[in-house]
Amino acid sequence: MIILSFYSHTLDGGDFVSLLYKEIDDFEAYAYHQKQFKKITKKDLLGKWTLFFFYPADFTFVCPTELEDLQEKYQEFKKVNCEIYAISTDTHFAHKTWHDISENISKIEYPMIGDPTHSLTYDFDVFDENDGLAQRGSFIIDPEGKIVVYEVNAGNVGRNADELLRRLHACQFVYEHGDNVCPAKWKLGEKTIQTTIENIGK
Repeated sequence: MIILSFYSHTLDGGDFVSLLYKEIDDFEAYAYHQKQFKKITKKDLLGKWTLFFFYPADFTFVCPTELEDLQEKYQEFKKVNCEIYAISTDTHFAHKTWHDISENISKIEYPMIGDPTHSLTYDFDVFDENDGLAQRGSFIIDPEGKIVVYEVNAGNVGRNADELLRRLHACQFVYEHGDNVCPAKWKLGEKTIQTTIENIGK
């Protein structure tokens, strides 16, 4: 098995461009959130941290376990000024129905965006042309609207909210402390590395 630690965005011309540090485009979408339908735009993201959490579909197998896992950590995300948006190609009406009838999904407090036109899934390059569904893409977006972490999992492999929260903490730290970097497995409160000549290669 070979693991490649990058993911590329394909342009029409065939070139590959990373989405890292790309400022997200303007968008308008509808979400089911706290028993209401709400319009979400790029303006709602600016000035805070954001996790865009794409998943294939409602009423499936792995997806509800991921969403419940995120809910268990939701207050920890909120404490550090990060909003979570779960996104699939279902409608926001379908999200409401799932929320109404599923014991686990009914616990979810963060917005669930419907993307039936696939505009967001295309913009974030996670649309699966074969299935017509979103791939399991996770995107951490900084307060300026720029992507600072992203990863796409295979459809049969679930994600870990603890690891997403750890990455968020690291992104926030370096955002505030530009002369420091976070080493492997870094967790909030642990020692970072100052980018001085004395610390090169240690």
